[in-house]
Amino acid sequence: MAKLIYVTNVSLDGFIEDEHGSFNWFPVDDEVFVCHTEHVRSVGTFLYGRRLYEAMSLWETDPSLGAQSELRADFANAWQAADKVVYSTTLDTVKTAGTRIERRFDPAAVRELKATAGSDLAVGGADLARQAYQAGLIDECQLFIQPIVVGAGKPGLPAGMRAELIDERRFSNGVVRLRYRPLAQ
Repeated sequence: MAKLIYVTNVSLDGFIEDEHGSFNWFPVDDEVFVCHTEHVRSVGTFLYGRRLYEAMSLWETDPSLGAQSELRADFANAWQAADKVVYSTTLDTVKTAGTRIERRFDPAAVRELKATAGSDLAVGGADLARQAYQAGLIDECQLFIQPIVVGAGKPGLPAGMRAELIDERRFSNGVVRLRYRPLAQ
């Protein structure tokens, strides 16, 4: 059975976006970027909320991103190779190949997807991750802790989530990736 993995960048104080909805405050670093690309390459299907999907879709719709460097081209190719499911009640069409829209999050459908997938799945977006966690679907969380305090914003983890640390990795720019296994609620 494939794992469902929640990966996100969070501030030191646990936010994925600041109080203005911005999430571009974390530093771009080649070492961390390569780690993200390795993860993306291992994923067969991404489950996204609309807002994160629209931000990530630029890796397919804006060729200038991949043209910036070999590292970015590698990320773009890996991201484009995966299937995507976008959960949205407002999105009418998608701009990327291998992408479908679902109007609501259906835990049973995600369980079936996990059972039949040939590679891991990733969930992106805190609201969608919360729903997956509450349904008992998340097998692993990978938090890229950014060395910045933003003070307020959208929390990266669901309230009341319990988890055990299974691995850590430190990067030269101060970012730390913590891998957790969620514990039963």
